[in-house]
Amino acid sequence: MPTTHVATEIASQPDCWTEAATLAGTVAHRLPREGERVAVVGCGTSWFVAMAYAALRERSGHGETDAFAGSEFPTGRRYDRVVAISRSGTTTEVVDLLAALDGTPATLLTAVEDSPAAEAADQVVGMPFADEESVVQTRFATSALALLRAHLGEDLAAATEDCRAALELEVDGLLDVDQCTFLGRGWTVGLASEAALKTREAAQFWAEAYPAMDYRHGPVSIAQPGRLVWAFGEVPDGLADEVASTGARFVHHDLDPMAALVVAQRFAVALAERRGLDPDHPRSLTRSVVLG
Repeated sequence: MPTTHVATEIASQPDCWTEAATLAGTVAHRLPREGERVAVVGCGTSWFVAMAYAALRERSGHGETDAFAGSEFPTGRRYDRVVAISRSGTTTEVVDLLAALDGTPATLLTAVEDSPAAEAADQVVGMPFADEESVVQTRFATSALALLRAHLGEDLAAATEDCRAALELEVDGLLDVDQCTFLGRGWTVGLASEAALKTREAAQFWAEAYPAMDYRHGPVSIAQPGRLVWAFGEVPDGLADEVASTGARFVHHDLDPMAALVVAQRFAVALAERRGLDPDHPRSLTRSVVLG
């Protein structure tokens, strides 16, 4: 049985994704319309969700979509809509950005509808069912992405079943390592970055993330026995063999990439517990970064 909030929250994701997909049909008028030029912003985990959604939206032909960390939004560019993602709705950079937008419609995805960011946004998509007690984000991030994928017209039934499978996969055999590198392509570059962040946050463990093709341009040099190279989604031809030749272990799960991220979440929590850490309360972190 789960013994931490984050383990319980990870286990709840199939139900959360189903609820998010259903919600997408009722809030479509608050989300980007096909053809709009859109900027998606967030901080930390929410930025990585923004990256994934931006790539998916462009791939689906719905319109030009850029993703930015909240502090790095280019105020001189013109967009038809800004989509902000913030679990708590209190993140300083997001609140400040929404308040500073000059006439550009803004939609906020949040778990807390009564928040400063919600007050500053034009439209709010509330997802209280995906809120979390753990500092470490898991189900809010994936549920927000599930909602956005559903809004793009994706059927998430198979992804949800893959998520249930991901909750049953054994991760203990991956824990005897001293470093992990996560890789992605297209929309899964954001997922790789999120997996690395979860591993750093929960387990205080050395983890990196790169686009899978760019990994060969330098980062592969740290691959060696006792290390993992973990790929999400499409794997470039020859990469698994190249990693094997270094002595590192190549990890890839034949699941919807969002479900594969759930395996990485479970890996991060298990690694934290192996190291005697509390994954609900990572060192130096709080639920939201609110600057004075």
